[in-house]
Amino acid sequence: MLASYPPALMAFFGDVMTMNTPQGYFGVYYASYMPLIVGIFVCSAAAGLLAGDEERGTLDLALAHPVGRTALFWGRWLALMVATGLILLLAWLGWAVTLPFTDFDVSAVNLLLGYLPMWAMLGLFGALALLLSMVLPSARLAATTAGALLVGNWLLSGLAALNDNLQLALDLTPWALFQGGEAIVALAWGPLLALKGSAVALLALAWWLFLRRDIRVGGERSWSLRGLRRA
Repeated sequence: MLASYPPALMAFFGDVMTMNTPQGYFGVYYASYMPLIVGIFVCSAAAGLLAGDEERGTLDLALAHPVGRTALFWGRWLALMVATGLILLLAWLGWAVTLPFTDFDVSAVNLLLGYLPMWAMLGLFGALALLLSMVLPSARLAATTAGALLVGNWLLSGLAALNDNLQLALDLTPWALFQGGEAIVALAWGPLLALKGSAVALLALAWWLFLRRDIRVGGERSWSLRGLRRA
């Protein structure tokens, strides 16, 4: 059955010939596409964390209370990361409950390690969406841009498996640091920390822009870049 599948299709799901191993099965059936599915939600939610309320005209009302911009920014971001973590935790529970009925020699704890790279990748693209919401004229445009970059990166990872000339371009993207099913047997902490560090850098820039931002009233659409606004 596996031999009958087109090579172009198999490229997007990793090495299917390792499906008889825990890491291969988890990587092909879950880790190869789940960051893409949950990532669309994270990009949309992150882009609307602050800009969404700003467009609805409620952000200035929230800031009128005795709460600083820093507390509002990081509080909402941490809430999003906790919500994302709970989504992944529920998904892990679905695997862990059925694990005793399989012949795979892997523990539920090791299986949980496979979700750490997903959480780090989702945090990175969520931070990118939040940063874009600070410079683009609407939360919807920021979410669309971040989601398009996520999908494009995923497609590039699959195409690079078919064309070695694309590997150099893939190495410059976050997906080059993403660990699939291999994380449940040998988690590499270096790439994981690199993803988290990149997310922190994007968040720091978004936070700085938010502190300097002139809050728009409901319905306004204007570029926050001074030169473009004058034009």
